[in-house]
Amino acid sequence: MTIVTEVFRSRDKLGEVPVWDVEEQALYWVDIENKRLRRFDHATGAIREWQFPERIGSFALREKGGLVCAFESGLSFFDPETGKIDWIARPEAHIPTNRFNDGKCDRKGRFWAGTMDDNLKDHSASLYRLDPDLKVTRLEDGICISNSLVWSLDNRIFYFADTPDDAIYAYDYDHEAGTIANRRLFASTADQPGTPDGSTIDEHGYLWNAQWDGWRLVRYAPDGSIDRIVELPVQRPSSCMFGGPDLATLYVTTAIWDSSGADLERQPLAGSLLALDVGVRGVPEPRFAG
Repeated sequence: MTIVTEVFRSRDKLGEVPVWDVEEQALYWVDIENKRLRRFDHATGAIREWQFPERIGSFALREKGGLVCAFESGLSFFDPETGKIDWIARPEAHIPTNRFNDGKCDRKGRFWAGTMDDNLKDHSASLYRLDPDLKVTRLEDGICISNSLVWSLDNRIFYFADTPDDAIYAYDYDHEAGTIANRRLFASTADQPGTPDGSTIDEHGYLWNAQWDGWRLVRYAPDGSIDRIVELPVQRPSSCMFGGPDLATLYVTTAIWDSSGADLERQPLAGSLLALDVGVRGVPEPRFAG
C-alpha cells in the first residue's frame, strides 16, 4: 500500500493546482474558495501565504519572476514580493456566472487557462491561451468545468477534462502554433467512483488524474487504459504534481468543500497538502515566457 504523508494541514476548502518550482525547490498551491496562495519550502518546511481580493483558479511561474494567474475575473501578473496585481485581460466579463479554473503553461511558455460555470450547470465556459506577447486566444467553448490540462511528452497531444461530462479528452496538438484539433475521448469516468479533476504527466508519459469524490488517483497509460489506482484517505483529491529534489514526490491537493463534521471525522487529512512516493518521477513544469 502506498504511504500517504501529510505535508501541511491547511484545511483548504478547495485546495488546487500544485506547482513545483525547480529553481526555488518549493511547492505553490491555492485554496480557491478562501482566495489564498501558499508556498511550501522543501528544505525548511516553512509556509508562506498570500491573500487575494478574489478567488484564484490557477497560476504558473514566470521566467521574468513572479506568477501569471487566472483569477476569478481574469488573467493577471502577480508579484509575490510586493503583492502587486497587474491585470492583463478579462475575456468573460460579460458572463457573470463564469470564473477561471484550471490552467498550466505549455512547453513554449504559453499559459492556458479554462473557465467554468460557477453554478455547475451550463456549458458556457471556454478554454483560452495567453501568449508571451499577452495576446489572448479562445481555443474551445461549450465547456462546463475546465480541468486536467496536460501535454504529452512529445508535444503531440493535449489532454483536457470537462468534469461533469465524466470525460478526459485528447486533442491533436500543434506545438509550434499552439492550437488544438480533433477532440476525442481519452478516458471516461462514467463507471468510476469519482469525476476527473486536475492532472499531471510523469517521466514515462502516463497521465495521473486526481479523481474528485473518488478517494483516489488514477494513472492512465497513453492509450487511455487504467494502469494503476492509488487509494487515498480523502474523498476529494483535486490535483497532483511531481516535486522534490529529484521530482520523485507526488504532491496532492485536497478539499474539504461541503464535507460535514462526520465526514471530516473519518477523513482527518481532508483539505491537507499530501505527498506520496509512487515509484516514478515527473518532469519540470514550464514557465510563462512573458
